[in-house]
Amino acid sequence: MEPTIKLRPDQIEAYHTNGFLTIDAITTPEELALLREKYDQMFARAVGREEGNWFDLAGTNEEGKEVVMPQVLDPERYVPEFKNTLMRANADAIAKQLLGPEATGSGAHCIYKPPKISPETPWHQDEAYWDPAYEYCTLSIWVPLQPATVEMGCMWFVPGTHRWDVLPHRHINNDPRIHGLELVDFEKYTKVAIACPLPAGGATIHHPRTLHYAGPNRSDTPRRAYILGGQLPRKKRAVPLRYPWLEEEDSLVTRTKRELAETGKGAETVAARESK
Repeated sequence: MEPTIKLRPDQIEAYHTNGFLTIDAITTPEELALLREKYDQMFARAVGREEGNWFDLAGTNEEGKEVVMPQVLDPERYVPEFKNTLMRANADAIAKQLLGPEATGSGAHCIYKPPKISPETPWHQDEAYWDPAYEYCTLSIWVPLQPATVEMGCMWFVPGTHRWDVLPHRHINNDPRIHGLELVDFEKYTKVAIACPLPAGGATIHHPRTLHYAGPNRSDTPRRAYILGGQLPRKKRAVPLRYPWLEEEDSLVTRTKRELAETGKGAETVAARESK
């Protein structure tokens, strides 16, 4: 499918100055209706659970515990209709316009916030999740499949923070069993945060080091977010960095592996966690 988006020079300048950008439409109302239908079916079926690609971003994924912020990794793997959309074509075009003509589309994921019960997505930098042995040139495109208001949990950004290093993070509630991360001492850095409400099918585009946050969904309507990526090839660092919060999670996985090996139970639990 051919893209329909060409960013203006002032939009390109705004992205590189602020570390984020908003646009009013990345797809059509007709395609949006199809995306929403397939999205809801995907979450209703909990696709990817067996591979560890469906999990609670804000919880410990324990049996019998209410899921408050489910996430699906690699949705195009489970819903073929997501592969050839105008949304994806425009996302890839945006990546080329902001990162350079060699940029390609990268992985996608979806985050669903049920009405009333879903928590905030804490302040964080995306790069805090990634292997610190590499340098990255990427961006993320966040698309709400319904209007995204402040009440529903729209995105917030702190301008200019894409020029910062990766700041100290920890797992949500300081619990390494929870995959989601939160910025330590976020109050120090977020006093000039900007809310970015969007119409359905709009988009925010942000750099992987830009500080960002999404509030809880306090509305009566589910908040559906589809996140696409764009990238240039990553480069190996001459001197790798260290992210203690990732080492803590790796240590938990190793310990869980050993305990499960001793009992001979639950090997699928380890496989699921490692795939995240």
